[in-house]
Amino acid sequence: MGEKRIRRELMGVYAVWWREFKVFQREKSRIVSSIVQPLMWLFLFGSGVGASVSVSNINYQDYIYPGILAMMVLFGSVFFGLYIVWDRKLDVLKAILVAPVSRLSIFMGKVLGGCTDVTLQIVILFCFAFLFPSVNPWGIPQALLLLFITSIALVSMGLALGSLFESLEGFQLISSFLIFPLFFLSGALFPVDDKLPGWLTGLVKLNPLTYTVDGVRGALLHVNIFPFYVDLIVVTFFAAVMFVLGSILFSRMK
Repeated sequence: MGEKRIRRELMGVYAVWWREFKVFQREKSRIVSSIVQPLMWLFLFGSGVGASVSVSNINYQDYIYPGILAMMVLFGSVFFGLYIVWDRKLDVLKAILVAPVSRLSIFMGKVLGGCTDVTLQIVILFCFAFLFPSVNPWGIPQALLLLFITSIALVSMGLALGSLFESLEGFQLISSFLIFPLFFLSGALFPVDDKLPGWLTGLVKLNPLTYTVDGVRGALLHVNIFPFYVDLIVVTFFAAVMFVLGSILFSRMK
């Protein structure tokens, strides 16, 4: 009996993951926009600011490349929670929730689906790494690991938010208050050093996304503040907390 239940739960996780993956495949415009936006940041913003700025003797475009990778994970992961709200409006979520599997399995399937979508987008952006001479290609697997763990945290956060709201407008309003502070306080666009005001340095170091950016920048550019193991521990702890919180809120959703 126990084996049958475990098999059923795993099949439930797989079925939800497969649905999310097929939805992602069909939405070609979403894939294109998710790639175009970070490229615009890199080539338009990076070229404009980089014309007069270099950081740690590194071209500014190269310097912000790890930060833009983290931005891609942030935006793609948190807004994945919108699909919960949308599925609820279409009554698709009701059909999923009445399936003979636990809500934890459904939540896990959705987290894996969201992480798969985000990881595929990241892999595509890694294909442009050759355009940035300072990037060390041997650091890509290490960076990908950190970005994947971050996507678990942020997809869980997005699903937690999506389970609390029944309107798209409410979700977008609250998520905007989270997304932009997380991004701008992550050190994605500027170095975290002693030149920053004290209050800003404190906020940056409290931001879990800072450790993703720092770890990815260290792996790709060998420019980092903390040892990689510190970045990995902080990001993994953040992912664990968000996963537990998200699963609890998802389980209580009506």
